[in-house]
Amino acid sequence: MRRRIALLGLAALLAPPLLAAAPAEPPPPGTPGARPGSSVPRPDPNDPENILYLDLSTGGRVTILLRPDAAPAHVERVKTLVRRGFYDGLVFHRVIEGFMAQTGDPKGTGEGGSELPDLKAEFNNLPHMRGAVSMARTEDRDSANSQFFITFQPVLRLDRQYTVFGRVIAGMEWVDAIPRGEPPADPARILQASIAADGKPPPPFPRPAPALPADLPPSALPPPPRP
Repeated sequence: MRRRIALLGLAALLAPPLLAAAPAEPPPPGTPGARPGSSVPRPDPNDPENILYLDLSTGGRVTILLRPDAAPAHVERVKTLVRRGFYDGLVFHRVIEGFMAQTGDPKGTGEGGSELPDLKAEFNNLPHMRGAVSMARTEDRDSANSQFFITFQPVLRLDRQYTVFGRVIAGMEWVDAIPRGEPPADPARILQASIAADGKPPPPFPRPAPALPADLPPSALPPPPRP
């Protein structure tokens, strides 16, 4: 299976776009941020049905506002998989400094996905700004399935090439803390993914070991663990 990727590597940032960008269309009057041709209003950020929580092994909960007005099929797919527990325990297998963190592959290689059929592209006017949540795909525009990525900084040349379906509105510091690498040596995980409406509390988060003073004498160091 071909790897689903957010982009064909950093060199592609300077290369021609993978697909020709579709001309931008303004949203219909009175529906800011709506998908072109749609009358669906922008979702209420206080509606728990449109809030996705990612509890990360980096130490906290990431809150994502889903955008069914812009990508209804992608939002529905993510909700379905979240409620099946599909994302729980999955690693961030491809994390590039200054670019994005990618997850959603049960194989952890970039080649996996769910058993559900691939999705038709829903390219829209939502920008790939810092904290954008977008679906990964192969060279085929209609190949998004379960993998998604979160951008560390604006990467606007991806706009209308990949389907943005949400944005981080809280907890971006836990995304910033995801270890980098392709794959990372010690990857971060999604401990639990949930929809706010389902009321799942966050799981226990790993606690970092307390830092020792820099001038601590060797005799004061704790003994090594016993077998």
